[in-house]
Amino acid sequence: MSAGSRIAFFGSSLVSAYWNGAATYYRGLLRALAARGHRITFYEPDAFGRQQHRDMDDPSWATVVVYPADHEDSALAAVETARNADVLIKASGVGVFDTLLERAVLAGDRSDRLTIFWDVDAPATLDRVAADPDDPFRALIPDFDLVLTYGGGEPVREAYRRLGARECVPVYNALDSSTHFPVPPDPRFAADLGFLGNRLPDREARVEEFFLGPARALSERRFLLGGSGWSDRTLPPNVGYAGHVYTRDHNAFNSSPRAVLNVNRDSMARYGFSPPTRVFEAAGAGACVITDAWAGIELFLEPEREVIVARHGQDVADYLSRLNEDQARRVGAAARSRILAEHTYEHRAEQVERLLGRSHAGGGPRTPVARTAVAGPTTVAGPTAGGSR
Repeated sequence: MSAGSRIAFFGSSLVSAYWNGAATYYRGLLRALAARGHRITFYEPDAFGRQQHRDMDDPSWATVVVYPADHEDSALAAVETARNADVLIKASGVGVFDTLLERAVLAGDRSDRLTIFWDVDAPATLDRVAADPDDPFRALIPDFDLVLTYGGGEPVREAYRRLGARECVPVYNALDSSTHFPVPPDPRFAADLGFLGNRLPDREARVEEFFLGPARALSERRFLLGGSGWSDRTLPPNVGYAGHVYTRDHNAFNSSPRAVLNVNRDSMARYGFSPPTRVFEAAGAGACVITDAWAGIELFLEPEREVIVARHGQDVADYLSRLNEDQARRVGAAARSRILAEHTYEHRAEQVERLLGRSHAGGGPRTPVARTAVAGPTTVAGPTAGGSR
């Protein structure tokens, strides 16, 4: 892929992180690609109240196209305007007309264009397809030139290959150092342990194990919970609830508690190799991160020196009961240094350029997919975590 390539990206939202954990990933990666000379157009539906909860204006480094979410013709019209792109990307979890969009981006003559499925929640996608042999996405996988995922490592790559993917490569979350960095502590977010994550069915049991359980065991310590969906959950008296935390406050949230907890969703923990964006955000702010255990953590941070790994809730309580400020600062500083050296979105943008250049060089002529392929059932799903919050 040459510098100055036109990239059209269909995703959940670039301008709003409201019920949209992929926003940080999209922003960091696409901004880094734009800095390398690529022209980005991001297409997102006007859905789930995201436009009413924007946390950024349209950026200078991308053109944002917001299309109506009330009729499939609007989605198809958006795809038609994107067909002159050099790279056409459909991300998972748009939440509106996903099946229609996946078929539409594959339709027509694609001989001079790369068509990519970018899975920002591969464990959930693969579990869904495995559970339903008639899932409409299953038959489309071999038609994409490339499948990119934001995590999952070799288990996800092998699963996609078994489903017929030509190639599947993880492009992991990373740090946008221009957005996430240390700031002075904010009294609003003072705590011994903070956790930021939306309430989701396949995360709640792990939040109970790794966050609420330790809070009950350490009643003299202060815990802070941030994220959407927890307002009707009964919390221990020493757990404060911050509600939805806008991205402008993430640095303060990560810089204020003594330690910050990461809890993966069930599917991500099972597949491993899936560091959420919050790990990089928190490390970028110099936070001492405590994470639940998952395969592959050592590829990103060194356990005990750059991150604290807990196998169960009792580990969290034990670590927190003896963690002092000096130890927390040392772990946070070591993590920030490692992430800046190896895991920024500039690193990921270089990887994406190499992958797309290789795919374009080796793709060869492709058989056009008939435009009638876009017909069929369409769905409007609920808002998703986007794999990262």
